[in-house]
Amino acid sequence: MLLYGQEAGGAAQGGGFSMLIMMAIIFAIFFFLIIRPQRKKQKDHQTLVQSLKGGERVITSGGIFGTVDRVLEDRVDLKVDKNTRMQVLKTSISTVVDQSGQQPQKKQ
Repeated sequence: MLLYGQEAGGAAQGGGFSMLIMMAIIFAIFFFLIIRPQRKKQKDHQTLVQSLKGGERVITSGGIFGTVDRVLEDRVDLKVDKNTRMQVLKTSISTVVDQSGQQPQKKQ
């Protein structure tokens, strides 16, 4: 007479190792598809913020176009119009654009 519980117990012994392998594969997928690209994007933005200098045209995260007039420690003076200047945080600068108003092409 066969007991069904005995067969299931034998199969459960190898299940722990295969579960560990599956978790490692899932972590690797998350790392290469989500975490790694986000870190690269964050590093690129930090490099952009640190390299800001006067005279560059930029776009803020709020969509405001302006020209960097002065760079301070944590913020930037933007010249938006002839008589209009704004101070924004460096981290709110999203993109540097060329003089024609187009975003520069990234080198691949």
